[in-house]
Amino acid sequence: MSYWCTVRNPVAVRYYSVDKFISQLYNYVMDIVADASTFLSVALEEAGYHALIEKTIGKLIVSPEVLPYEIGNALIAGKKRKRHQLTDKDIHLAYARSQRIPVRLVQIRIDEALKLALRWNIYAYDAYYLQCARENELPLLSLDENMLKIAKAMKITVME
Repeated sequence: MSYWCTVRNPVAVRYYSVDKFISQLYNYVMDIVADASTFLSVALEEAGYHALIEKTIGKLIVSPEVLPYEIGNALIAGKKRKRHQLTDKDIHLAYARSQRIPVRLVQIRIDEALKLALRWNIYAYDAYYLQCARENELPLLSLDENMLKIAKAMKITVME
């Protein structure tokens, strides 16, 4: 793609062309918002985790900045509530695995997320992901059926 015009600096036009091309190319790669349930499923190698990986190939994963904290909390809470039989070493390994998954952590408007939590009677953590998807106009990937149901009601695209 070339742009023809009379300019004093043809190099500047060439750089502009490349920047525009890169910008257009970026639009072909879709970002998605993924919640902690998806990261935990992959990190713990739960049944169906390969399908989650397949759904994210070629996509840039985005999550609110609370993601690593929620993952840590979920791993410890699961052990305390005896939801899983993970040893301390297993918990550290699962957390380390979750942190190797490429993700762009973003700030969200917490005040708006709290409004969502109150409106839909959900945990703030769940509302953070819904708000992230809404703010960034991105589809949501989650294993939480209730969150997906609310996302659909909010007209947020969900990845199934």
